[in-house]
Amino acid sequence: MSVFSTLSINGHLFACPREQLNNLAPLPDQEGPSAGSMSTFELMSSKDLAYQMTMFDWELFSCVHEHELLYHTFGRHSFRRTTANLDLFLRRFNQVQLWVVTEVCLCTQLSKRVQLLKKFIKIAAHCREFKNLNSFFAIIMGMSNPAVSRLSQTWEKLPTKFKKFYAEFESMMDPSRNHRSYRLTVTKLEPPIIPFMPLLLKDMTFTHEGNKTFVDNMVNFEKMRIIANTIRQVRHCRNQPFNPDICQPNKNQAEVRGYVRKLCVIDNQRALTQLSYRLEPRRT
Repeated sequence: MSVFSTLSINGHLFACPREQLNNLAPLPDQEGPSAGSMSTFELMSSKDLAYQMTMFDWELFSCVHEHELLYHTFGRHSFRRTTANLDLFLRRFNQVQLWVVTEVCLCTQLSKRVQLLKKFIKIAAHCREFKNLNSFFAIIMGMSNPAVSRLSQTWEKLPTKFKKFYAEFESMMDPSRNHRSYRLTVTKLEPPIIPFMPLLLKDMTFTHEGNKTFVDNMVNFEKMRIIANTIRQVRHCRNQPFNPDICQPNKNQAEVRGYVRKLCVIDNQRALTQLSYRLEPRRT
């Protein structure tokens, strides 16, 4: 049974008698962390963090069956099938994005926040190096979240070199001309690749909703061809096995691995925004 598509990152599924429904209250861990984990992961190599994130993402991506893309596009109710693996992969994207926002918003010291931005830009660069575009985009989108992007004092202190890196990375998210920048980047890569899954799903949904499945009681094969081409892109990304030797492991790989697989986040945008304004109040 897939429940991740209906729950937030910190959501829990409760079962109780109807008469106790009004007594249910969120568990403490559902509020998210009250302190950041920078003291833990600032000691970890950015490359090691990106490598372990890529390993985990590849595991999740490899489990996604091509049929799940169809179920997601045409509606699970039409097939009576689950998209549990796809849901987990999408959930991971959201989790990494919120991790970036959470860590920045829980960092009360300005100089440390600047270091955090540098750290995330480095991790994103290594994710791109490992062709993990899913986590790459999750990190960049986390940094462009309003709760982070509004921290002008923090961004002003960021060295020019890192500002240029971030601007280059952000340009890859440019949606103009049907995300041309991202699509050109992907065409230059050789598999294995972990693609930006939300955009692939958007392509399929756009094709499905913009074209009839049947025309004059006949199957619209042009529509099916376009959807099949998107699924072939996923197949192409996985037609070579992921090489675990792309990064020379350090002694603390087990610690890094455990950390990236259990990211603690605040999944409430309002709470993150409030934290952001406490760090840097609105200028009058």
